[in-house]
Amino acid sequence: MIDASFWVAVAFLLFVALAMYMGVHRMVLDALDQRSARIKAELDEALRLKQEAQKLLAAYQDKHSEAEREAEAIIGSAKIEAERIAAEAKTKMEDFLARRSKMAETKIAQAEQQALAEVRAAAAEAAVAAAERILTETTKGKVAEDLIAQGIRDVKAKLN
Repeated sequence: MIDASFWVAVAFLLFVALAMYMGVHRMVLDALDQRSARIKAELDEALRLKQEAQKLLAAYQDKHSEAEREAEAIIGSAKIEAERIAAEAKTKMEDFLARRSKMAETKIAQAEQQALAEVRAAAAEAAVAAAERILTETTKGKVAEDLIAQGIRDVKAKLN
């Protein structure tokens, strides 16, 4: 008594034998090998890309570090330059103030000299006027006029 499971087993064995005869197992293995090779190639490519990305990251980190060092150097030189400019401006301001003070002192001295000369001139004129009045009152006539004129000329010549 041959039942249905026997016929299923026989059909299965015939199917497997036919598949083996036709080379289906080789095709399946070749397809699996090709898929395995494609996956391996993709993994290798991914690994290569990862390594390349790591190299790029390292290069950019180096550039970033270098840029930071350059920025620090620029900031340092800018601070030094600013200090130099500030010191130079301070020196120029001090020189300017010294020159202005000296000019003011010179103008004050000139004004003092001029005021002293004006006071002397005023004193001389007052002395001449007083001498003229005294001589006019004490002396009379032609002799008095000659003496007064002569005295005025002498006083003016000596005071100026």
